[in-house]
Amino acid sequence: MFFNKKKNKHFESLGLASIMGIHLVSGVVVGMAMGYYLDKFLGTKPWMTILFLVFGIIAGYKNMFREMQRIQKKEAEADAEEKSEKD
Repeated sequence: MFFNKKKNKHFESLGLASIMGIHLVSGVVVGMAMGYYLDKFLGTKPWMTILFLVFGIIAGYKNMFREMQRIQKKEAEADAEEKSEKD
């Protein structure tokens, strides 16, 4: 293979960290955009923007938390596999 496993793990970790950041930012942006356009449509100036911004923040953290749990589970499985190979 062109890359050794150690370097490949570093790139994988970098990719996973960037995915967590994207989850957080995308939730906030989508929530704020939905609130902004609902405010324009309904004429409720700041309220929908604030409400959906809060929903977006909550959704972003929830997605980030789920991703972190998935990563931890994957790491635990890899550690268990590595440990079983040593034995």
